[in-house]
Amino acid sequence: MNIRPRIMRNHNLFAGLLGCGFVLAVGFPVTAIAAPVEITLRHKHHIFTVKPAQYPSWRSSQEEFRYKGEAFRAPQGMRIDGDTTPALPPGITRTTVQQWDTAAIAATLQQKIAPALDREPGTVRISRTLDGSIAFEGAGLPGRKLNSAAAAALIAEALSREIADVTLPIITEQPAIIVLDQELRQAGITEVVSVGESDFSGSPLARRHNIAVGLEKFNGHLIPKDTVFSFNEVLGPVNAATGYKKELVILGERTLPDYGGGLCQVSTTAYRGVWEYGLPIEDRRNHSFAVRYYAPQGTDATIYPPNTDMQFTNDTPGALLLQTYVQNDKAYFIYYGTKDNRRSEIYGPYTWGRTEPPPDRSEYTTEIPAGTTRKVGDRVPGMRAAWFRVTSLPETAEDIIEPVYSVYEARPLFMQIGVAAGSSLLGGSASSESTASVMSEESPSSRVRSSARPVRRRN
Repeated sequence: MNIRPRIMRNHNLFAGLLGCGFVLAVGFPVTAIAAPVEITLRHKHHIFTVKPAQYPSWRSSQEEFRYKGEAFRAPQGMRIDGDTTPALPPGITRTTVQQWDTAAIAATLQQKIAPALDREPGTVRISRTLDGSIAFEGAGLPGRKLNSAAAAALIAEALSREIADVTLPIITEQPAIIVLDQELRQAGITEVVSVGESDFSGSPLARRHNIAVGLEKFNGHLIPKDTVFSFNEVLGPVNAATGYKKELVILGERTLPDYGGGLCQVSTTAYRGVWEYGLPIEDRRNHSFAVRYYAPQGTDATIYPPNTDMQFTNDTPGALLLQTYVQNDKAYFIYYGTKDNRRSEIYGPYTWGRTEPPPDRSEYTTEIPAGTTRKVGDRVPGMRAAWFRVTSLPETAEDIIEPVYSVYEARPLFMQIGVAAGSSLLGGSASSESTASVMSEESPSSRVRSSARPVRRRN
């Protein structure tokens, strides 16, 4: 098992890049009671916001004794017992101070945060079928458990220093893995290297269907060492013949049904696993506007074959084997292989430049029956988001700091109104001519490189 109580490093550097200041917690509880209005708790892309004022049990009071200004542990005879206040010897003072109750904080974390993170380690058997394809029996999800006691200590210290951001300490445990194929063992398939995860709760049936079909395309795919993985290359054609249904996709300015709607859930899940582990990302783009399925913003990776891809390099010591898995409305990419000694942390999102949705918009079209309407866009505010990935390379005593920027447009409520062919209402910029002319999942403003040139800093 591995306990990873992490705190934010390099906060001065990140603050300089963003033009704002922030820190994370380190240490153990002290007696100060000042606190930020909200505190952010994070593990990788999992982010929770807690308001301490909503938990009065977090604060407790106790007597503090001092002799000539120095604190000491007083005997029971000096302590208040019921309504009786004992007299104190000369030079001794008694005050009541407030402090953060770590037991109460830990109890809240177990109730509110742990259910979203904790899971038991899985068991998986990996073999080959008669036709040579790779088969899985079970799923190799690593165990994950919030260390509530350690987290409560970090939170108490953060609150006492009026610090509003804490990285949660997590206990991880490898699953039980049995690799029956000798070639896979020789290729380095021995443990779980990383896991990509996303939540598609609330997806309509067609979107769920497309996610399942897309995930299956990657199940059992082997990525050789030192090769570039292309999501689109493995995914293949996206149409009715390959099993997909029509569901909403971003087509330029409009959101309309097309085959494979929802596949960005699959690419985002794949991306998160390799990005969080620290593999080199060769190609990644954010969606043109913020989509709720990919929160927190800045962790998404849109694809639209053949134009928009997600690519990364496998620079681990061996091959990477993919297992895709769905459980409780969560999609997983499990990367089996051999870990190296890199350590990677992600920090964000840091958001700015929020803009309100533009005025509502409508256009006439012959693509729907005359006299009917359909919505092709919801009101969405615009924003910019930044994350920072810090990958430690012990063999070179070097940290690689990579910013990942995303630009999300503000979008209006956009309605189409059906009219008959030849209607005088058609024409100009409001015609239906543009509804199918742009088959891209991102607009020009979102064509931003996911990472600027890495910043290298020696320890």
